[in-house]
Amino acid sequence: MIYPDTFESKIGFDEIRALLKERCLSTLGKERVDNMTFSDNADVINEWLLQVREFRRLQEEADDFPMDYFFDVRQSVARLRLEGTHLDEAELFDLRRSLDTISKIVNYLNRSDGNDDDENERTYPYPALHRLTENVMTFPQLIQRIDQILDKFGKVKDNASTDLLNIRRELARTESGISKTLYSILRSAQSEGLVDKDVTPAVRDGRLVIPVTQGLKRKIRGIVHDESASGKTVFIEPAEVVEANNKIRELESDERREIIRILTEFAKIVRSYVVPILDSYKFLATIDLIRAKAEFAKLIKGIEPSVENYPHIDWIQAAHPLLQLSLAKQEKKVVPLDIMLTREKRILIISGPNAGGKSVCLKTVGLLQYMLQCGLSITVGERSRTGVFKNILIDIGDEQSIENDLSTYSSHLLNMKNMMKQSNDRTLLLIDEFGTGTEPQIGGAIAESVLKQFCNKKAYGVITTHYQNLKHFAENHEGVVNGAMLYDRQQMKALFQLSIGNPGSSFAIEIARKIGLPEEVIHDASEIVGSDYIQSDKYLQDIVRDKRYWENKRQNIHQREKAMEQTIAKYEREVKELEQSRKEILKRAKEQAEDLLRESNKKIENTIREIREQQAEKEETKRIREELNAFKSEIKDIDTTSNDELIEKKIRQIQERKERKEKRKKEKAERKAQEGKLQTFQNGASSQAVKADIPLQQGETVRIKGLTTIGKIESIDGKMATVIFGEMRTKMRTERLERATEQKKEEPKTFVSVGKQTRETIDNRKLNFKQDIDVRGMRGDEAINAVTYFIDDAILVGMSRVRILHGTGTGILRQLIRQYLNTIPNVKDFKDEHVQFGGAGITVVDLY
Repeated sequence: MIYPDTFESKIGFDEIRALLKERCLSTLGKERVDNMTFSDNADVINEWLLQVREFRRLQEEADDFPMDYFFDVRQSVARLRLEGTHLDEAELFDLRRSLDTISKIVNYLNRSDGNDDDENERTYPYPALHRLTENVMTFPQLIQRIDQILDKFGKVKDNASTDLLNIRRELARTESGISKTLYSILRSAQSEGLVDKDVTPAVRDGRLVIPVTQGLKRKIRGIVHDESASGKTVFIEPAEVVEANNKIRELESDERREIIRILTEFAKIVRSYVVPILDSYKFLATIDLIRAKAEFAKLIKGIEPSVENYPHIDWIQAAHPLLQLSLAKQEKKVVPLDIMLTREKRILIISGPNAGGKSVCLKTVGLLQYMLQCGLSITVGERSRTGVFKNILIDIGDEQSIENDLSTYSSHLLNMKNMMKQSNDRTLLLIDEFGTGTEPQIGGAIAESVLKQFCNKKAYGVITTHYQNLKHFAENHEGVVNGAMLYDRQQMKALFQLSIGNPGSSFAIEIARKIGLPEEVIHDASEIVGSDYIQSDKYLQDIVRDKRYWENKRQNIHQREKAMEQTIAKYEREVKELEQSRKEILKRAKEQAEDLLRESNKKIENTIREIREQQAEKEETKRIREELNAFKSEIKDIDTTSNDELIEKKIRQIQERKERKEKRKKEKAERKAQEGKLQTFQNGASSQAVKADIPLQQGETVRIKGLTTIGKIESIDGKMATVIFGEMRTKMRTERLERATEQKKEEPKTFVSVGKQTRETIDNRKLNFKQDIDVRGMRGDEAINAVTYFIDDAILVGMSRVRILHGTGTGILRQLIRQYLNTIPNVKDFKDEHVQFGGAGITVVDLY
């Protein structure tokens, strides 16, 4: 039930209907908009909204949906029920095009993605729209018959019947003869000077005539049919063509009678299909309405929420659609509202300053709920939840009536009476300025009593008021909650934000001061109400302010939680991808294991052949057999039925051993190749340039690049060398070493001797060395000094990478440190840390 009769105009729904009708393609859709009604059935509402949602998706996904011809010919078709009636050419043309549109729409929506042979396996891309096509008839045979009668311009074809074809041929011959005769008479009259040279034949009353001046009209024999407005020219039909023109009139009458006969015969065919044709136009009207709803939804940026079958409201970011459109024209944005009505908090009492948005909030609730239950998209957030109400009752505005002898307050009381009578647990009440219109004390008392009745009936509602007793009622009664429209005291302006949980202040003193009321008047008013009232109002304002602060905090936390959930979901996806990648790696490992098994057989065959061919000695044979036995044991350890990770690990070990063996062979060959060069070098026959090209060898004297400490190579393993510096032994890459400058023979050799205490100090420093140094807060010279010692220690203990934490700041410290790093030869490279671990605030240094 909707109360009162002026409900739609009070909440602005009449403007919504007007916007919908503007978006209809025909009177079919406009009529459906006018007949659009409120429903309290959640299933019906959800079906309506699903139709709109699917049509919006259809518009986005497809550009071939047939929406060309929406013509309303229902009255013309209904007229065919009477015998002897027919459609004229224009009506028949509109019927043909609209029936074709209906047929195309039905075929489009009946497209299925499943097995066309099995009805149960068919799936439709737009199921709700597809359901509309059930029991809708299409008329391809009628369309085909109309195409035999009308051409593409909607005119009856010459070959629509044999008689019509003969009539039109005779008509064309007669008109051609008349034209020749008339032009002959015209040229003769022009040569005699009776008619001007630039005159051409004209048509009057469907007959061809010649324009002649008034004074010369008796010179041409014929019938005068008309004269010009000035009377200077008359239009004469020459006597020679009168009979021919009469014949044309007769042929045209014959043509018209034949066309009517054709159309009448077709009407007899259509007459038996009048009812299904009219039903199909209902389908076309429904499609027009759904399209208008979809276009309206795009206009207001609305959504189609799921409607639950019980009364409640939980709207997030709700906006009044008409206010939103109005502000958009002014390039402004509407302030959205978060509104909640539940079984625990059914009635919301909104208080706050005048012009603060209380009435707009109330109208927003009424309009959006009514739009929703009419099957329209609404302007709320995606996470909003909606319910359905059986009754929506409203009391807003001035209802005084001179005719009915009702004052403003009397009309309000009459509305309260009807509302109490109709209220139940599925009723939504919308009451503006509850209790006003009479003496405040008694008005507030009556309002409180009425509110108690609404609570007893468990009705839902949004009520605006300034009365303190109603605010106290909300605090002390279950199911009723206070709400406040917020106001900025510093800037003295309304914020139009709804805060649920605390009552609002009217800010009467602040507003009076803002508009310039004399301070003396404001002071006197404050004394009249008393300081306690003023202080309590200020405390209330402070509470509202604090609540707004913590509400903003809560929203920020919620946003962070949402971001964290998205991050967790991202990591979970990555873990799944890694797991999938692991499985693929294990699969490849198993395939490699099979290849190794095949290779083992080949290895055995090659070994036997090698022993036979080389006639190897015992020692060589023993070595070959040992290699073969080692390879067999490696292969034997692999069990394809064992744990996947074990398989992967074993395959990797075998591959690493194989690579090391090949590497040792290569190094051995290179060492033999270089022996000649090395011998030459030791005899002093090669130049310094040749020395640089020869790899370092065991026993050579070397030093760390950039340092003066001299040591001797104990052993070399690939790119790693074991070097003895005095009494300290260390491992480092050969690329970090260089040959020491050769000593002259006459100079005594000097060796670096490292004492026991010094060696312990170095070992201790190596043990306690950390790869990171923090120089934030230091001056430039202090930071450079610290970095100098840090880099020296890193080189000494053999670190390949260290990190310097200098922070971002102005960037001076980062610049000084990097300039210093450029001067150190042992620094291979330096760069910013990854942004996830510090970015430009940390410099990562790679050492040789």
